[in-house]
Amino acid sequence: MSSTMRTIEIVAYDPRWPAIFAELSRVVARALGPLALSIEHVGSTSVPGLGAKPIVDMDVVIASRSLLPDVLLALAPLGYIHQGDLGIAGREALVHEGADVPRDGSGRVWPAHHLYVCAQDNAELARHLALRGYLRAHPESALAYGELKRRLARQFPHDIEAYIEGKAAFIQGILDLAQGK
Repeated sequence: MSSTMRTIEIVAYDPRWPAIFAELSRVVARALGPLALSIEHVGSTSVPGLGAKPIVDMDVVIASRSLLPDVLLALAPLGYIHQGDLGIAGREALVHEGADVPRDGSGRVWPAHHLYVCAQDNAELARHLALRGYLRAHPESALAYGELKRRLARQFPHDIEAYIEGKAAFIQGILDLAQGK
């Protein structure tokens, strides 16, 4: 295990998460201008009432993967560093150099967040949006998902891979329902 071992913590839904997303996305959108078709709040913090790791996930949607170099150049001055796809084809991950990222000149310390860039036709983006849409429309499924996440966090407090694997069947079931399978 790494010396920077983190404990997986699932917290109750925080009604501030949408506002945090809105503030972060405004700074990112200003830097990207027309390069970004949209910036989507995804992941568990985007579903009202759903417990989550307190990290806001954002997907920047671009028209084509060919725009990625321009997007990365535009995000670099904010303090974002490209990490590649991290094993998920077409979803490019960016990390930030410090808690003041995105650097908007305010010196603000931002809440924890993840930033990804996806082309509009990316399968992972479609999965994120389908899962978010279904959980928003079906609070009983969101509640069950939250309970599963809390149980897995207790069972695997320092093993993110086991935690993610433990959620996989539930997520696939939701995606199947969302696609009418």
